[in-house]
Amino acid sequence: MQPLYFYYSVAVLYFIHNGSSQEVQSCFSSEWLTSVKMSMKIAKAGFHRELQYSIQYGKVDHDVKALSVQKLPSGVYMDEYQLANLREDTGLEVLLDSKLDLEAPEYLSTEFTAFIFLSTSENSGQHAVMVPVHARYHRPSDTGHLQVKVDIESPRLLIRSDQCKIPPPGSSHVVVEAPCTLSNVSLCSWLKILDLQETGPVSLEIPVGDATQTVTVCIVTVLVTLLSCSLILRAMWKHSTYNHSKKTM
Repeated sequence: MQPLYFYYSVAVLYFIHNGSSQEVQSCFSSEWLTSVKMSMKIAKAGFHRELQYSIQYGKVDHDVKALSVQKLPSGVYMDEYQLANLREDTGLEVLLDSKLDLEAPEYLSTEFTAFIFLSTSENSGQHAVMVPVHARYHRPSDTGHLQVKVDIESPRLLIRSDQCKIPPPGSSHVVVEAPCTLSNVSLCSWLKILDLQETGPVSLEIPVGDATQTVTVCIVTVLVTLLSCSLILRAMWKHSTYNHSKKTM
């Protein structure tokens, strides 16, 4: 009886493992991965813009967590204090990979990466998020061009599910490590979709100063400063003389 019980237990474990493996493979099938679409647009004008992300995918019977990994150039920045306020107000979750100097100009800044969590427990297959981004000040132009173009490349899209194990790498995806949540206390395995249907990259034009007008601006500034000082001194002398004459009388 004991050997029979042993073989029976082994058979049960085999079928359980085999069934769970098939379930893991069915979590993110090749057909489902090809249905994933992502779009990125930029809205508003001036130095204060907004990146709008939207993802769509086929319906599933388990949760889908999505993570947009956005690499940003030195010409723009994200305000971590503004992001913290938006997290409390709207639930927006954005993790920056480095500390940013909000006052530094473009030529003293470096590029950085933003992890934008698009996680949703709904199986509706749609999710959208809007992230504020701000332009930095650039060096004045000495060529007469009063605008500079800043390109923002397309993001990478990572997905995973708490209800399924990550399948091995395939032709349409690879497995990468990235922060599990906004708290960034541990790393999780994510699927990076390779054949992603996306729109992008995007670009924005930022106004810059005209370096060819430096001499003119300096001369005008000096003249205005001298005129203002002379008017102030004249007013001070006039009122001082008036008060002195009144006391003498």
